[in-house]
Amino acid sequence: MAAVRAQVASRLAAVSAFASVSPGSRTPFQRAALHRSAPRPGARVALVLSGCGVFDGTEIHEASAILVHLSRGGAEVQIFAPDVPQMHVIDHTKGQPSEGESRNVLTESARIARGKITDLAELSAADHDAAIFPGGFGAAKNLSTFAVDGKDCKVNKDVERVLKEFHQAGKPIGLCCIAPVLAAKVLRGVEVTVGHEQEEGGKWPYAGTAEAIKALGAKHFVKGVAISFLAAHVDQKNKVVTTPAFMCETALHHIHDGIGAMVRKVLELSGK
Repeated sequence: MAAVRAQVASRLAAVSAFASVSPGSRTPFQRAALHRSAPRPGARVALVLSGCGVFDGTEIHEASAILVHLSRGGAEVQIFAPDVPQMHVIDHTKGQPSEGESRNVLTESARIARGKITDLAELSAADHDAAIFPGGFGAAKNLSTFAVDGKDCKVNKDVERVLKEFHQAGKPIGLCCIAPVLAAKVLRGVEVTVGHEQEEGGKWPYAGTAEAIKALGAKHFVKGVAISFLAAHVDQKNKVVTTPAFMCETALHHIHDGIGAMVRKVLELSGK
């Protein structure tokens, strides 16, 4: 016991001596030790939603997975959505439009954001280090008209502005599922993936999207989802990161892991 007490006393004396040294007279090693102990600020990430529900808004599992991985990566997240009407409302029990019903994209997105939501018109790239767009048909119906017009689609003016602002500022943009069509339309020649280019027996039911992306002037890269570290495509020049997510009919954990690969790459490119 005497030996233990002596060892503890020796360590306490060393700590006391370190603390008593004035900052200016500390050695470089001592100063570095203090610097390492300071928490590193996380990336400020804007998450842009398109409603709530896969068939007429944001794919909820994708949004949740993005939020989990951003949280794990230490990011500070602010959630946005445009204050516009949805293209239509889908009864998710039937997969059919609900006649006579209308909903607002911002109001519906607030469900996922747990009420903490901001109008997309207020989003400025100057206030954030990166932006991420989940998929869901809302990206093709509410953030653009891709679901109706394909390669001839128009993109919501604030979505277009945000994509251009982040791109021009050299800040990374992440998109998953069908959302890469937004980048393909706005950022000419960008590299993206929406998965495979053949349906392969129903595993890739939206494979035709790849041809529309090429028609928009973008470059499409084939990616899977089963091997997470291979599930994201990184366009280093444009700092655009994409992953197929639910463009593939596969197990939920594969979707979750692929989205994690996308989020990690976005955070790496942010430099935070």
